[in-house]
Amino acid sequence: MNNIVIRNAEPADDQFILRINEENVEVLSPMDQAKLDFYKRIADILWMIDVDGERAAFLIGIREGADYPNENFDFFSRTFEKFLYVDRIVIDKPFRKMGLGKKIYEAVKEHAIADGVTTVTAEVDTEPVYNNASLIFHEGMGFSEVGEQWVRGNSMKVSLVAWELV
Repeated sequence: MNNIVIRNAEPADDQFILRINEENVEVLSPMDQAKLDFYKRIADILWMIDVDGERAAFLIGIREGADYPNENFDFFSRTFEKFLYVDRIVIDKPFRKMGLGKKIYEAVKEHAIADGVTTVTAEVDTEPVYNNASLIFHEGMGFSEVGEQWVRGNSMKVSLVAWELV
């Protein structure tokens, strides 16, 4: 069994975060150092996931009320009083298909419940890139679609999903 550690991100993790974000930018928004620094200021959680001592993934989660100009976050702000928005979770290619996504979301659930939050939200791209694997994964975790919207100047359609924890 692999040794999986979920920890807070540190400055030494920045290059890894920026690299795997760029490698997956077709299903994420772009991120440079300035945007990563912005996330560090507003995020409730900015986690690294290490497997056997190697960086394997990262997650950014943002709570309601944050000063975050984002169309999807705005939707969830109008829809839920309290929530934890998973802005992005990115698993590096060599570490996929190891069950990390499920382990990360279980940790997100524990964190949210400990903070009195019973709804975790996210979005999944459906156009122009239909991220079927992510849709199936989120549904399997218990997420349900609560809306859809076109974002980024109507260039991308997303499925807005929520996981009611209790």
